[in-house]
Amino acid sequence: MKRLAALVAAGVFAAQDPHLPDFQNVAAQAGLTEAFPNGGTESKKFIVETTGSGAAFIDYNNDGLPDIFLVSGSGGTNRLYRNDGNGRFTDVTKETGLASSGWGQGVCAGDFDNDGFTDVLVTYWGGLKLYRSVAGRRFEDVTRRAHLKQDRVRYNTGCAFLDYDNDGKLDIFVANYVKFDFATTPAPGANPYCWYRDLAVNCGPRGLPFDRNILYHNNGDGTFSDVSEASGVSKPDQSYCLGVLPGDFNGDGRTDIYVACDQTPSLLYINRGDGTFSEEAVLRGAAFDENGKAMSGMGVTSGDYDGDGRPDIFRSNFSDERETLYRNRGPAEFDDVSLAAGMAHNTRFVGWGCGFFDFDNDGCKDLLLVNGHVFPEVERLKIDIHYKDRAILYHNNGKGSFTDVSERAGAGILERHAARGAAFADYDNDGSLEVLINNQNEAPSLLKSTRQPEGNWVILKLEGATSNRSAIGARIHLTAGGRTQIDEVRSGGSYLSQNDLRLHFGLGGAAKIDRLEIAWPSGTRQTERELEVNRVIRIREAVQTSSH
Repeated sequence: MKRLAALVAAGVFAAQDPHLPDFQNVAAQAGLTEAFPNGGTESKKFIVETTGSGAAFIDYNNDGLPDIFLVSGSGGTNRLYRNDGNGRFTDVTKETGLASSGWGQGVCAGDFDNDGFTDVLVTYWGGLKLYRSVAGRRFEDVTRRAHLKQDRVRYNTGCAFLDYDNDGKLDIFVANYVKFDFATTPAPGANPYCWYRDLAVNCGPRGLPFDRNILYHNNGDGTFSDVSEASGVSKPDQSYCLGVLPGDFNGDGRTDIYVACDQTPSLLYINRGDGTFSEEAVLRGAAFDENGKAMSGMGVTSGDYDGDGRPDIFRSNFSDERETLYRNRGPAEFDDVSLAAGMAHNTRFVGWGCGFFDFDNDGCKDLLLVNGHVFPEVERLKIDIHYKDRAILYHNNGKGSFTDVSERAGAGILERHAARGAAFADYDNDGSLEVLINNQNEAPSLLKSTRQPEGNWVILKLEGATSNRSAIGARIHLTAGGRTQIDEVRSGGSYLSQNDLRLHFGLGGAAKIDRLEIAWPSGTRQTERELEVNRVIRIREAVQTSSH
């Protein structure tokens, strides 16, 4: 194994298989050198040290180049890096008003006031911060003005902007993990929930009180109203909630919400269309694994991996557990197909950020997940489970299964970190996606392939008119070369992170896009034909006019 890793690092396998990517960590060259603290490095006394933090690609200044935002735990600051367009990023945290402190957890993005500039929400143990973009030049903290100041300390984790009532204004969903207090939480080893393999470790989540999730409705005047109870979102009260994934899973034109939960059944809120949600994960096969066991869900992502036109769900879990791939057999009825899909053998990793993305532009969604244990203390055991660990890269075989190509895909995949959030974007617009990873107590990783994929591609930048300006919730059917692909513009996802709001499609050998159908959240359906490939295409929602 060591010799294999050395050969991969030396590029030997990359030279032998030109169809695989050669991911290298270019963070230092790109200017991403600051570390992001999150508790101890040798041991962690409290659970809040283990769960942070997220990463985001956000084009804050509308120059067509995705910028980078990284969330920090206590002792550091969140940072915004401007994309300079030459492979380098400049730290603009102070000049944009984003310097901060606290136990930062997650980040999500969307234009909540429809002014054409992307706003940012950051979740914390302790509260929320909503940053409104001021003409793409700086941000102002409008949390209190927006009525998002929470009335008690909350352990906010995953978040997402979404338009659950399709009124053209972005609402906010926030997951909550546990009720946690430094003063009252037991010390490592204090009770049975504070041990791991005979090691005294930080306590939880088992043994700590549950909390409830939150839904904020956008009032359209810069303020939000807490509708958690009225909508039914706060009804589940026995789950430890982390990653948040909005999406129209049953194809009815309304946004549903999936939440990955730790050591408890995951949640699937089905949108009823009347302002309320019904939690139906157990009924629909998305709460447990195939054996009926609740897993330790952290990250979550969606993609149509098998090309049947329905969005499937992947969830990352804890060590000694399988990753979970749920196939959507429709409408929003799921089967755990992890074993059949070839995702049942990586059980020594603790998975976090994850994403479907087409690294070879062949039109089939591949998948990457990043890993790192919650307990630094595991290194004392000297076993095959490590605190810092490598990523896992799966290649989609195009036949409903995946092949693990991690050890043949470049040195960047094999670097070991205590990774958490992961975000995906094509930050230099060359058709090949990059991955941003937030590592605990280290500089982030920025994975870029040195090998350009062979297939053609397109990036779609959608803009709502009647729908919300960010086009969040817009659903795409793209047909090229005899194949139809689907995707959806989403806020949130992965693990407490935000991908580029633009959509990337690999097109294989197709020389043009035959047909592009967009189902906008407003209900408008728009069709474009005969589009060129290998470029970024901007599409604005067509405004329907009535004739009398």
